[in-house]
Amino acid sequence: MYIDLIVLIVLMIVVIMFFKRFSSFVFFIAIVDIFLRILTFIKNNIGLSDLSALIDKYLPENIIDIIDKYSNSIPLLNTILRWSFIIIMIIFLSYIIKIFIHKKKI
Repeated sequence: MYIDLIVLIVLMIVVIMFFKRFSSFVFFIAIVDIFLRILTFIKNNIGLSDLSALIDKYLPENIIDIIDKYSNSIPLLNTILRWSFIIIMIIFLSYIIKIFIHKKKI
């Protein structure tokens, strides 16, 4: 089913419409990916099989899995989307480093 892709695209459009800055888009992608990775960690390390099955059924492990799931039949598109994601994560890392360097107090 395409529900995970539809939700991700709708949320990206909402972020772009309301914030209108590239940095907001980058932060959104990073937040979603980190959130999915945390849920995957919980799924793999919690003893509740019902919760693990629920997370496994409805949520992908990360954004790369979403990209692979829906663009695997077109190798060039898959490669472009994967590299785009990596570039977005590198930009996110540079934003975080810049914030860390310019922060005076914790």
